[in-house]
Amino acid sequence: MKPIRRPPAATPAPAAPRRAAPALTGPVLDFTYDGTFEGLLTVLFSVYESKSPPNSIQPEVTAQAGLFALPAHRETDEARAARVWDGLLKTMDTEARTRLYHVFLSEVPDRELLIFRYVDLALRSPVDVAENYAKADVRRVQRLAQQMFREKHRMEAFVRFEKTSDELFHASIEPDFDVLPLIAAHFTKRYADQRWLIYDRRRHYGLYYDLTRTDVVQFEAERPGAKSTDLAATVLDEREPLYKVLWQSYFDHVNIPERRNLKLHRRHMPLRYWRYLSEKQPREVRYEPIKNKQAIVGKEVTAGLKLLPPHV
Repeated sequence: MKPIRRPPAATPAPAAPRRAAPALTGPVLDFTYDGTFEGLLTVLFSVYESKSPPNSIQPEVTAQAGLFALPAHRETDEARAARVWDGLLKTMDTEARTRLYHVFLSEVPDRELLIFRYVDLALRSPVDVAENYAKADVRRVQRLAQQMFREKHRMEAFVRFEKTSDELFHASIEPDFDVLPLIAAHFTKRYADQRWLIYDRRRHYGLYYDLTRTDVVQFEAERPGAKSTDLAATVLDEREPLYKVLWQSYFDHVNIPERRNLKLHRRHMPLRYWRYLSEKQPREVRYEPIKNKQAIVGKEVTAGLKLLPPHV
């Protein structure tokens, strides 16, 4: 197990005059790093220390060398990463700084250069650039942060746990973005009295809570052809199929057919989440609506009126 990936801890920045960012007059470099957020912050430190503008910033495992820029790998330096993270508060507020972490988790292909351009713009601007929407990079950072917020909110709402025979509550997800670091605090607080595991099948790691702390866990690669939506029947608690039927029955009976709006339903609950939602799985027990519902209600109303005093 390893700790949950979070941005470096923030420390209050001292009130000091802003220094102008150095001109990047050095040779253009193709920076590589280990793929962590701290590694990216280390690269940003190196950019201004060496005054070398980046032609690209890529994780080492997927890096593609350029034709005209020099390669430059940077090992993660926790101290330098913390200096950069704390130093950002001199040019932007806490909310704007957090957006940069969310952009990193979005996994868009050019996230590293986008973060660098945003930081460089903030360093060279005499005022806060967080709301300077005339700049394309500011608009894009804001848009990605909003998409991350929606994905985080949906994951907190759409996670469905299955109980295993050893009292572990398991859930599988495949979010568009890497939101596990953002939802860890929510589930740790909400389900503090039970052991649970939320596993991201797309990124092959998960969150495990053991009643005392939440850690990041990784597993071996899945077998080819294995169904990714279900646990083995021998692993599940014997009452889990009943819970699934009850959950489906609840959703069937609160549904109002006359107000059915599939377009609105899919907007609030996109199709890509359905494979992990219990209420969207094939029914093992066929749903049948209550027969003669209006007649039953009418008889109850009539019976109630007969019980009223004559003068009412």
